[in-house]
Amino acid sequence: MMLPILLALAIQSAPNRLPKAGAAPTSSIAEQAVLAPINQLLAAFQVGDAAGILRLVYPEGRVTANGTLPGRSGLRQESWAQFAARTKPGDGWLETTSDPAIEIDGDVAMVWAKYVVQVGGKVSNCGFDHFDLVGENGRWKVMNLTFSSRTAGCPAQ
Repeated sequence: MMLPILLALAIQSAPNRLPKAGAAPTSSIAEQAVLAPINQLLAAFQVGDAAGILRLVYPEGRVTANGTLPGRSGLRQESWAQFAARTKPGDGWLETTSDPAIEIDGDVAMVWAKYVVQVGGKVSNCGFDHFDLVGENGRWKVMNLTFSSRTAGCPAQ
């Protein structure tokens, strides 16, 4: 008799969460194909290859940041061209991602992953990246990158 009451209370007090998206089942090959342009994009960021960045993205897309970066805070948006123009070769920038959650449905995909940025070998900021990608002619490209950012509580690397 008490169990149904406790169960009802637990359901009412549980936070509202959306169920996992019901995308078409994916294989690790499909997931690797989605991750490939993201890994290439991070590599282009690292070496300051603006042209390489622009080859991997849709120019109409955006880069949106929300949070704290060294010297900047709040909501910031820019085009991929603006973002690529700010990249500089040899600035010691390195972003690593981990634990990606990947959803794919046809030619639309999203990747959500933890990240840590190091500059000159020291942790600069961390948060979560959200990439949305579109497949066209058998090739995935990044449409948008949205990320959270903080300078406190980042894992030491």
